[in-house]
Amino acid sequence: MSASAEMPYFIKPSLNLGREDKRAAYKQALAAIYANLEGEEDTILKMATVNCLLKTYLPYYYWVGFYLVSGPERLSVGPYQGTLGCLHIDFSRGVCGRAARERRTQLVPDTHALAQGTEHIACDPNSRSEIVVPVFDGEGRLIAVFDVDSTLEESFDEVDQAYLEGLMGRVFEAN
Repeated sequence: MSASAEMPYFIKPSLNLGREDKRAAYKQALAAIYANLEGEEDTILKMATVNCLLKTYLPYYYWVGFYLVSGPERLSVGPYQGTLGCLHIDFSRGVCGRAARERRTQLVPDTHALAQGTEHIACDPNSRSEIVVPVFDGEGRLIAVFDVDSTLEESFDEVDQAYLEGLMGRVFEAN
């Protein structure tokens, strides 16, 4: 896939937040997510709602979405918001594949510092930093990875990791 470095007209560039502003934004986003998803059981609706509300409240989220486990050692794009996502990702490739393979969160301060095609898959060259969180169901099975990209380096840290891991556990492991 060939990706353009020109920012699409309908996507805003990222705006990083300080740690306290980031915590405040997550608290607002989580309150909205939990209120909207109360009693909801449909996994795809949950994913779409999580994407929408996190992208609304966190201005450094450029691309946000889920890659669903679609076969042995393979992810396929699921609900997302942003530019075109990669359609399929093998567990052996990229940050999403590594998160699925290792079953642990990946924080990448500069995606351009990774080996393209193996350590990182450049679906959009505007993505400069990334966090990927594995998503499990109530029985501990990996069902997806949650991927967030920013147009700025070093957008994601342990604050994002803690909030996102907690969110994924509460929303998807509870069923």
